[in-house]
Amino acid sequence: MAPVFPKILVIAGDYVEDYEVMVPYQTLLTFGCAVDVVSPNKAKGDKILTAVHDFEGAQTYSEKRGHNFVLTADFDKITSSNGYDGLYIPGGRSPEYLRLNPQVLNIVRSFFDAKKPVAAICHGLQILAAAGVLKGKECTAYEACGPECTLAGATYKCVPADQAVVSKNLVTSPAWPGHPAMLKEFLKMLGVAVAVKKPGTEGRIECDFAMANIL
Repeated sequence: MAPVFPKILVIAGDYVEDYEVMVPYQTLLTFGCAVDVVSPNKAKGDKILTAVHDFEGAQTYSEKRGHNFVLTADFDKITSSNGYDGLYIPGGRSPEYLRLNPQVLNIVRSFFDAKKPVAAICHGLQILAAAGVLKGKECTAYEACGPECTLAGATYKCVPADQAVVSKNLVTSPAWPGHPAMLKEFLKMLGVAVAVKKPGTEGRIECDFAMANIL
Protein backbone atom coordinates (compact mmCIF):
# COMPACT_ATOMS: atom_id res chain seq x y z
CA MET A 1 0.00 0.00 0.00
CA ALA A 2 1.35 3.40 -0.96
CA PRO A 3 1.96 5.76 1.98
CA VAL A 4 -0.48 8.59 2.58
CA PHE A 5 1.39 11.81 3.25
CA PRO A 6 -0.03 14.69 5.31
CA LYS A 7 -1.72 17.65 3.67
CA ILE A 8 -0.85 21.04 5.14
CA LEU A 9 -2.60 24.40 4.91
CA VAL A 10 -0.50 27.58 4.98
CA ILE A 11 -2.24 30.94 5.40
CA ALA A 12 -0.22 33.93 4.20
CA GLY A 13 -0.64 37.35 2.63
CA ASP A 14 1.24 40.24 1.09
CA TYR A 15 4.49 41.00 2.90
CA VAL A 16 4.64 37.68 4.66
CA GLU A 17 8.25 37.11 5.70
CA ASP A 18 10.10 35.63 2.73
CA TYR A 19 11.97 32.84 4.56
CA GLU A 20 8.99 32.05 6.77
CA VAL A 21 6.77 31.09 3.86
CA MET A 22 9.31 29.64 1.40
CA VAL A 23 11.43 27.51 3.76
CA PRO A 24 8.55 25.57 5.37
CA TYR A 25 6.79 25.24 2.02
CA GLN A 26 9.83 23.67 0.36
CA THR A 27 10.75 21.59 3.42
CA LEU A 28 7.28 20.08 3.74
CA LEU A 29 7.24 19.28 0.02
CA THR A 30 10.63 17.59 0.39
CA PHE A 31 9.16 15.24 3.00
CA GLY A 32 6.31 14.30 0.68
CA CYS A 33 3.61 16.49 2.20
CA ALA A 34 0.98 18.19 0.06
CA VAL A 35 0.96 21.93 0.81
CA ASP A 36 -1.79 24.44 0.00
CA VAL A 37 -0.69 28.06 0.42
CA VAL A 38 -3.66 30.43 0.38
CA SER A 39 -4.44 34.11 0.93
CA PRO A 40 -7.74 35.96 1.36
CA ASN A 41 -9.16 37.54 -1.81
CA LYS A 42 -6.68 35.60 -3.95
CA ALA A 43 -6.84 32.39 -5.97
CA LYS A 44 -4.50 29.63 -7.08
CA GLY A 45 -1.80 31.08 -9.33
CA ASP A 46 -2.03 34.58 -7.88
CA LYS A 47 1.09 36.09 -6.34
CA ILE A 48 1.73 37.55 -2.92
CA LEU A 49 4.62 39.88 -2.16
CA THR A 50 7.09 38.97 0.55
CA ALA A 51 9.38 40.91 2.86
CA VAL A 52 12.79 39.95 4.23
CA HIS A 53 13.16 40.68 7.94
CA ASP A 54 16.71 40.69 9.23
CA PHE A 55 18.49 41.39 12.50
CA GLU A 56 21.24 43.93 11.83
CA GLY A 57 21.96 45.46 15.21
CA ALA A 58 19.11 47.96 15.33
CA GLN A 59 16.45 48.13 18.06
CA THR A 60 14.13 46.11 15.83
CA TYR A 61 14.37 44.08 12.62
CA SER A 62 15.00 45.67 9.24
CA GLU A 63 12.61 45.10 6.34
CA LYS A 64 13.45 44.68 2.66
CA ARG A 65 11.43 43.59 -0.36
CA GLY A 66 11.56 39.86 -0.94
CA HIS A 67 10.49 37.47 -3.71
CA ASN A 68 7.03 36.95 -5.12
CA PHE A 69 5.33 33.75 -3.96
CA VAL A 70 2.78 31.95 -6.15
CA LEU A 71 -0.26 30.66 -4.27
CA THR A 72 -1.14 27.00 -4.72
CA ALA A 73 -4.86 26.93 -3.81
CA ASP A 74 -8.01 29.06 -3.60
CA PHE A 75 -8.71 30.64 -0.22
CA ASP A 76 -12.47 30.92 -0.79
CA LYS A 77 -12.85 27.14 -1.04
CA ILE A 78 -11.54 26.59 2.50
CA THR A 79 -13.82 27.08 5.48
CA SER A 80 -12.43 24.63 8.04
CA SER A 81 -9.68 22.10 8.75
CA ASN A 82 -11.54 19.40 6.78
CA GLY A 83 -9.21 17.74 4.32
CA TYR A 84 -6.05 18.93 6.09
CA ASP A 85 -3.75 17.32 8.62
CA GLY A 86 -1.97 20.44 9.86
CA LEU A 87 -1.83 24.23 9.76
CA TYR A 88 1.23 26.47 9.32
CA ILE A 89 1.13 30.23 10.04
CA PRO A 90 4.18 32.22 8.88
CA GLY A 91 5.09 35.64 10.20
CA GLY A 92 6.08 38.94 8.67
CA ARG A 93 3.69 41.84 8.13
CA SER A 94 0.70 39.81 6.92
CA PRO A 95 -0.56 38.51 10.30
CA GLU A 96 -1.34 42.04 11.49
CA TYR A 97 -4.14 42.33 8.91
CA LEU A 98 -4.98 38.66 8.31
CA ARG A 99 -6.15 38.50 11.93
CA LEU A 100 -8.96 40.90 10.95
CA ASN A 101 -10.42 38.37 8.52
CA PRO A 102 -13.25 36.31 10.13
CA GLN A 103 -12.76 33.38 7.75
CA VAL A 104 -9.06 33.16 8.67
CA LEU A 105 -9.93 33.09 12.36
CA ASN A 106 -12.63 30.45 11.87
CA ILE A 107 -10.25 28.21 9.94
CA VAL A 108 -7.64 28.53 12.68
CA ARG A 109 -10.20 27.70 15.38
CA SER A 110 -11.31 24.61 13.49
CA PHE A 111 -7.76 23.18 13.56
CA PHE A 112 -7.59 23.68 17.32
CA ASP A 113 -11.08 22.27 17.84
CA ALA A 114 -9.98 19.16 15.93
CA LYS A 115 -6.68 19.05 17.88
CA LYS A 116 -4.69 18.92 14.65
CA PRO A 117 -1.02 20.00 14.57
CA VAL A 118 -0.45 23.75 14.24
CA ALA A 119 2.84 25.58 13.73
CA ALA A 120 3.20 29.36 14.00
CA ILE A 121 6.31 31.50 13.86
CA CYS A 122 7.27 35.08 14.69
CA HIS A 123 4.29 37.45 14.14
CA GLY A 124 2.08 34.49 13.16
CA LEU A 125 1.08 34.28 16.82
CA GLN A 126 -0.92 37.48 16.30
CA ILE A 127 -3.44 35.42 14.34
CA LEU A 128 -3.65 32.74 17.03
CA ALA A 129 -4.13 35.40 19.72
CA ALA A 130 -6.94 37.03 17.74
CA ALA A 131 -8.58 33.64 17.19
CA GLY A 132 -8.68 33.04 20.95
CA VAL A 133 -6.90 29.67 20.78
CA LEU A 134 -3.88 30.37 23.01
CA LYS A 135 -5.53 30.17 26.42
CA GLY A 136 -3.74 27.61 28.58
CA LYS A 137 -1.00 27.03 25.99
CA GLU A 138 2.73 27.65 26.24
CA CYS A 139 4.17 29.48 23.25
CA THR A 140 6.86 31.75 21.95
CA ALA A 141 6.82 34.42 19.25
CA TYR A 142 8.72 37.46 18.10
CA GLU A 143 9.28 39.21 21.41
CA ALA A 144 7.16 42.24 20.48
CA CYS A 145 4.18 39.86 20.20
CA GLY A 146 4.79 38.45 23.67
CA PRO A 147 2.33 40.80 25.42
CA GLU A 148 -0.41 39.79 22.95
CA CYS A 149 0.20 36.13 23.71
CA THR A 150 0.00 36.80 27.45
CA LEU A 151 -3.18 38.83 27.11
CA ALA A 152 -4.67 35.97 25.08
CA GLY A 153 -4.14 33.62 28.04
CA ALA A 154 -0.92 31.90 26.97
CA THR A 155 2.24 31.39 28.97
CA TYR A 156 4.79 33.23 26.84
CA LYS A 157 8.27 31.72 26.75
CA CYS A 158 11.23 33.93 25.83
CA VAL A 159 13.62 31.55 24.07
CA PRO A 160 16.55 32.04 21.66
CA ALA A 161 15.54 32.69 18.05
CA ASP A 162 16.74 29.25 16.93
CA GLN A 163 14.57 27.34 19.40
CA ALA A 164 10.96 26.10 19.43
CA VAL A 165 8.31 25.61 22.11
CA VAL A 166 5.92 22.65 21.99
CA SER A 167 2.56 22.71 23.79
CA LYS A 168 0.31 19.75 22.95
CA ASN A 169 -0.68 20.20 19.27
CA LEU A 170 1.05 23.60 18.94
CA VAL A 171 4.67 24.34 18.06
CA THR A 172 6.01 27.89 17.88
CA SER A 173 9.30 29.70 17.30
CA PRO A 174 10.41 33.35 17.64
CA ALA A 175 11.78 33.85 14.11
CA TRP A 176 13.16 32.16 11.00
CA PRO A 177 16.42 30.98 12.65
CA GLY A 178 14.12 28.54 14.48
CA HIS A 179 12.96 26.75 11.30
CA PRO A 180 15.02 23.56 11.91
CA ALA A 181 13.79 23.18 15.50
CA MET A 182 10.17 24.01 14.70
CA LEU A 183 9.84 22.02 11.49
CA LYS A 184 11.38 19.00 13.18
CA GLU A 185 8.69 19.10 15.87
CA PHE A 186 5.91 19.84 13.38
CA LEU A 187 6.88 16.87 11.23
CA LYS A 188 6.90 14.64 14.32
CA MET A 189 3.38 15.82 15.17
CA LEU A 190 2.30 14.96 11.63
CA GLY A 191 3.67 11.46 12.02
CA VAL A 192 6.38 11.90 9.39
CA ALA A 193 9.39 9.65 10.04
CA VAL A 194 12.65 9.16 8.21
CA ALA A 195 13.62 5.76 6.82
CA VAL A 196 17.39 5.33 6.59
CA LYS A 197 18.76 2.45 4.57
CA LYS A 198 21.43 0.58 6.48
CA PRO A 199 24.62 0.34 4.37
CA GLY A 200 25.13 -3.07 2.83
CA THR A 201 21.59 -4.28 3.52
CA GLU A 202 18.13 -4.02 2.05
CA GLY A 203 16.61 -3.13 5.40
CA ARG A 204 15.43 0.26 6.56
CA ILE A 205 15.64 1.86 9.97
CA GLU A 206 13.00 4.27 11.17
CA CYS A 207 14.82 7.21 12.75
CA ASP A 208 13.37 9.57 15.31
CA PHE A 209 13.98 13.21 14.45
CA ALA A 210 15.41 13.81 17.92
CA MET A 211 18.09 11.21 17.22
CA ALA A 212 18.76 11.91 13.56
CA ASN A 213 20.17 15.38 13.01
CA ILE A 214 18.84 15.70 9.49
CA LEU A 215 17.36 19.19 9.44
